[in-house]
This record gives sequence, structure tokens and C-alpha cells, in this order.
Amino acid sequence: MNATVNVLCYKSKTLSNGENPLMLRICKDGKKKYQSLKISINPQFWDFEKDKPKRNCPNREFIEELISSSIEKVRKQILELNAEGKDYSAQSLLISDDQQKVIRTVGDFYKKLLSEMELSDKYGNWRIYKSSYNSLNKFTNNKLDLLFSEIDVLWLNKYEQWQRKNGNKDTTISVQFRTLRAVFNKAVEAKSLNKAYYPFDDYKVSKFDITTQKRAISKEDINKIVTVNLDDKKLKFARDIFVFSYLCGGISFIDIAKLKESNIINGCLVYRRNKTNKPINLKLLPEAQNILNHYSQGRTNNYLFPILEVNNHLTEKQRKMRVHNLLYRVDKRLQTIAGLAEVNTHITTYVARHSFATVLKRSGVSTSIISESLGHSSEKVTRIYLDSFENSQISEAMMNLL
Repeated sequence: MNATVNVLCYKSKTLSNGENPLMLRICKDGKKKYQSLKISINPQFWDFEKDKPKRNCPNREFIEELISSSIEKVRKQILELNAEGKDYSAQSLLISDDQQKVIRTVGDFYKKLLSEMELSDKYGNWRIYKSSYNSLNKFTNNKLDLLFSEIDVLWLNKYEQWQRKNGNKDTTISVQFRTLRAVFNKAVEAKSLNKAYYPFDDYKVSKFDITTQKRAISKEDINKIVTVNLDDKKLKFARDIFVFSYLCGGISFIDIAKLKESNIINGCLVYRRNKTNKPINLKLLPEAQNILNHYSQGRTNNYLFPILEVNNHLTEKQRKMRVHNLLYRVDKRLQTIAGLAEVNTHITTYVARHSFATVLKRSGVSTSIISESLGHSSEKVTRIYLDSFENSQISEAMMNLL
């Protein structure tokens, strides 16, 4: 038997001010339970037939909103429990927020995960889940108070169609759906969702085409970017980042941002990759050293590039957010540079990494040596061979870049 819920003016109890308390009443299985809304009303302002405040009631809109939200909260609990096939009593529906152990709405569950990631300094994951949350919030018109059991295959298909309508490609949609699926898995584990209502057994995220075209340009296009005339200071900075990455083993933007004077040892760039913690030791080519020399002028801290500031980016979150935001702007400016240089390719900082490897490969350099300079650590066979290579081999190979 389903429960019923309403709010009434409790005439059985009169307060010292002559008012009666408003009570939430839940009826189930012939039993009634009451909970105060912590507000009282003069009975002359209450319509006892319709159980609502009269038109002339002071603070009527506030009281009506309180009644509506209180009833809706309980009804959502009832809907979720019915969907999961769980038994419940009138008393169990009156558990206070402080006593609630299970987060049942999608929005609240996301907020909980984001808070935990922030506390654990997992800002890479935080950005991915935050992006997913924002996407879902936009799709639902800021109504993410829906229950996990309300999201079924039909709902997911509509979300996919909405993504495509907004111009998102399979690679982007795949990330959004894999993140949502991960949240569902965590919800099942946290007992916020009955596995019977898990939609991803039928909705296959694997259907999205996440293969991408190789993001590399030729040595000729690299030289076009190097030599194109640029007047804008911000465009020059974007080009310097791209060229430095290309000349330094495809070093990532996050690793460039963290470089300090201590990372230059005897004419070599020595650092550990942020992604894999693998040590990298590469000889600095003259062109790369020239870029560093340019940014050494007027340097106010020991960072090699003007990306992070010691006084303004104190925490790991501040540093990662700064890098993330500036990387977006640099990649946008690289598109402008590609147009000016007449390079008909989508250029980003990541293209520099692909181009570094591709140009060396086309020059006949061993794949294993390229892997060493890139700092890869995922291929067991490659790692077996890497230990035998000397830095001199890599340095000699890099002479093929320009």
C-alpha cells in the first residue's frame, strides 16, 4: 500500500501564542505519523477543508512554498523506494536530513563526489565529473534533483540526441556517457540505486567511435609555424609553447608550466612527467634554449615560463585550474597561427607531441628511442628495451627535428 502525505493545521495542540503548529502527516498501512514543520499559524488564517492557508494569511507564499517542498521531498522518497521494491513505514519516511545515509538524487550524488575529489586534490577527475555535471544540468534545465531510477535507456537516448544537436562528436559524447556510467556504478555501490534499474546493461557506451585521426603535421608545416610573422605578443607566446614542446620530446603543457631553473642541468632538460612520473632527460637544442632565454628576461620567479606565479598559485587546485584555463586559450591562438601560416590542420599543443614522434619516425629513428624520449610507460616490451638506450642516442635522433 502506497503512503499518502499532506500538511495540516494541528488543532489538538495550541501554543502559548494562540497558534497551532503545521504538521506533516504521513499515512501508511493504517498508521499515521506526524512531524512538525517548525512553523505555526493562527487557525483563523487556515482553510481546514482544503488544508492550506487562506488568501489573507500573513506570509502565505512562504508557507505555501514550505508545504509544497516538504510534501515533494517525501513523495520523492516514496517513488524511489517503490521503484527499488523496498518496504518502508510512515516512520521511516520522517528521518531527518542529518540522519539520511543514502543520497538518492543524481545532482546530490554528483556534488558529493565532486566535494570528495576536491578534498583529495584529484582535480583532473574533478574537471571531468564537473563537466559531466554541467552537461546534465543543462540538459535537464537545472533540474538534477531527479532520481537515478528515473534515468532509463529512453532517457539516455534523448540525452545522446541532445548532445549531437549541440554539435558534440562521438569522442566528447563518449567521455560524458562513460563518466555518467561511472557515477551510476558508484551509486549502486553506495546503495543509492538498485542494480535492477541500472540502464547501462542495455545502453552500450562502447558504440561511440572514439578513434581519432593522427594529430601530426609535417616538418614543412612545422617550419611554416616557426617562420610566420606574428605581431601579437599572445600569439608569439602560443607559438613558443608549441615549438618548445616539439623540440623537447613533445613535453606536455602541464609539464612546461612546472619547469623551473633547477630542471636545466648541463644543457639538458631534466624532469619527471606529470602523467607517469617517468624521468626524462633530453639535450636542449639551440632553438629551444633561445626560447628559454627570451623568457628569462624580467623573470620574477624561478619558473621558466610565465604560466604559474609563486604568490598567486599557492595550492595544487589553483595551479591546475590556471594551467587548464591558459591551455584552452593557447590552443585557440594556435588555430589563428595555423591560419596565418597556411597550415590546413587543427593545431593544438598536443599536435606538437604527435608531430615530434611522427617526424622522427619518418626520419628513420627507432620506435623504441622515440618511446624513450616521449616518456611512455605503458608498453612492457618497450620498457624492456628502453633501459639499454643512452641519452646520446636520443639527442642524436632529435637532430632530425628541423
